[in-house]
Amino acid sequence: MNHDPQDDADDGIENDVPPETDANATLRHRRIRSFVTRAGRVSPGQQRAIDELGPRFVVPYTPQPGDWDALFDRKAPRVLEIGFGMGATTAEIAATRPGDDFIGVEVHEPGVGALLKLIGEQGLANIRILQHDAVEVLEHMIAPDSLDGVHIYFPDPWHKARHHKRRLIQPKFVALLVSRMKPGAYIHLATDWQNYAEQMLEVLSAESALENTADGYAPRPDFRPVTKFERRGLKLGHGVWDLMFRRR
Repeated sequence: MNHDPQDDADDGIENDVPPETDANATLRHRRIRSFVTRAGRVSPGQQRAIDELGPRFVVPYTPQPGDWDALFDRKAPRVLEIGFGMGATTAEIAATRPGDDFIGVEVHEPGVGALLKLIGEQGLANIRILQHDAVEVLEHMIAPDSLDGVHIYFPDPWHKARHHKRRLIQPKFVALLVSRMKPGAYIHLATDWQNYAEQMLEVLSAESALENTADGYAPRPDFRPVTKFERRGLKLGHGVWDLMFRRR
């Protein structure tokens, strides 16, 4: 789930990986979760959306590549978003980019219900949801060289220094993401924690298959809306950093 400036919501891949040996290399992702389980109340409206719209828009996890053309009933540019939170940004971007298809990965049920509710209210047809571990989704359901874009907005900053190893943006995870991106595809990140922004810039810059589209941090692209929490933080003088890289 997205980390908004008003809370420390858990999101992102927990990269607390033990020293790797030949014996555990194959299983390393099975020991990592892309989320931290926490309680969340599903509202009646969210539950209705899950019951009524889930069968159409929520894609069950399967350990094989998804037939996304069939699932979206068309062939179109495809963007993966990891940790969409309550889905407001996802829905707004999808509404303004009807020619693109969006795959949203989120493990927390209230967020899934909230996005389904927005899909129903706005009549959006270009979103599909996976309620599953993002690493396994990337490994098994997203084919290599198939994504046109990746969005990761305000992942949990794990702000304590001893927890930085749990942050989503780490070299191994970025390499996995890049392997699923087409040449020329973009990856767009945003965070409101300067220390995490610096780590993101360092990790992405070190990935040889990526090139920065800006000189350091990028201006916020028009398609990424400013959330109310982000707006509140900006008024208080808090920073927000966007990064936009492309696969070579």
